[in-house]
Amino acid sequence: QVQLVESGGGLVQAGGSLRLSCVASGSIFSIRTMDWYRQAPGKQRESVAVTSGGITNYADSVKGRFTISRDNAKNTVYLQMNSLEPEDTAVYFCNAIIRASGGIFKDYWGQGTQVTVSS
Repeated sequence: QVQLVESGGGLVQAGGSLRLSCVASGSIFSIRTMDWYRQAPGKQRESVAVTSGGITNYADSVKGRFTISRDNAKNTVYLQMNSLEPEDTAVYFCNAIIRASGGIFKDYWGQGTQVTVSS
């Protein structure tokens, strides 16, 4: 019953901005973390913005350009991406650790949203 849905991806020119959203829905009891990853074709999935111990860790390649934020009341996490570069082109995935009603904490992934940055 629990699912994550990303949105906000698209085609943007270098230097532009996008804001990604990820909404968790279903019979949710508690959400521990909500984070962002990305994967370019032929490459391993990598962390973009991950929260651990109350601290957000950004990939070196996005520091100063991307910002993660949470709206706990809406079960939503955002990724504000500014000064986008062609190297940011990837499918962006939301990951969350969620305890469903009557269940235990488990790891969930969204389907991803495509971000393409042209030069």
